[in-house]
Amino acid sequence: MRADKYTKTEFKYKLTKEEHYKEYEFVPDYAGYVDPIEENRRSFVRCFEPPNGQVKGDLVLIHGIGENNIPYIQWFAEQFSKRGIRTWYQLLPYHYKQKPENMYGGEPFMSANPDICVKKFHMAIRDTRKILDFAEEQKGFNGENCYIFGFSFGGMIATMAMGVDKRIKKGVLAITGGNWRWINFYSPYSDAVRQDLYKNSNPYGCKDEADCMKRFRGDAVNWVRENVKTVDDIFNKAPIGCYHYDPICYAPLIDRPVLFLKAAFDKIMPKNATEDLEALLPNKTVKNIPTGHKSSIVLRRRILKWSMQFFNNM
Repeated sequence: MRADKYTKTEFKYKLTKEEHYKEYEFVPDYAGYVDPIEENRRSFVRCFEPPNGQVKGDLVLIHGIGENNIPYIQWFAEQFSKRGIRTWYQLLPYHYKQKPENMYGGEPFMSANPDICVKKFHMAIRDTRKILDFAEEQKGFNGENCYIFGFSFGGMIATMAMGVDKRIKKGVLAITGGNWRWINFYSPYSDAVRQDLYKNSNPYGCKDEADCMKRFRGDAVNWVRENVKTVDDIFNKAPIGCYHYDPICYAPLIDRPVLFLKAAFDKIMPKNATEDLEALLPNKTVKNIPTGHKSSIVLRRRILKWSMQFFNNM
């Protein structure tokens, strides 16, 4: 299931044309894995074309976890395309039509079992890579102007995608982070994960933060600095499977420019998680947003402006 082992296959799809975009329902490539959730055996991407047909670049855009994030981030797709950036808006697994009606959007990602999570995260990255395959075949595609933008959870997926796919020349990582110690034990969104660990542990015997630190994550940032030079290092050297889908492990592999956007009053993505990911990105420009996590929506035009300046600065 490793996303770095993905190889190009035919992009089989069904096309639906909406007023402002084309929606592709496509067959994902999960290395033979058949998801037990039947709805998630298909994937979706929405393509927003520049209105004048002049493509200045191609961008994969990835939303945060939860259904409410889809329309918010879609605003960026509309705005980027108006400015000449053809935007491929990737809808993450277990969202939209890829989940049962009674499931919270993205719920299967929130597991205490690393063996489950590594599949789910790498499924999302494989979708990104398959979308890039299709984008490459489109008229006006220029490999030097291939970008990614990920917000919150989408920023985590975007980080990992940049780490495994060098076709992505620039990335905007917005209000995101890494290091599962901080996210699992301090983010309000991870309460279900914490409760599961406290009550049931997981296959590796993890039960609380102290145990996690003692056995696996005493200094995860330095472990990454000392050990990770390739994706193989992540899988062959990590002391536990949660490193296999931790953005901090993929950050050092990104030698291309990154615009890293931080929310000053973020209460959802823990500050330490943001700082750990920032510390391991080798080629970054950092900008601070004077908002919280969700309230960053009020400064979306500033985020858009900074992103366009970043993409246009060759």
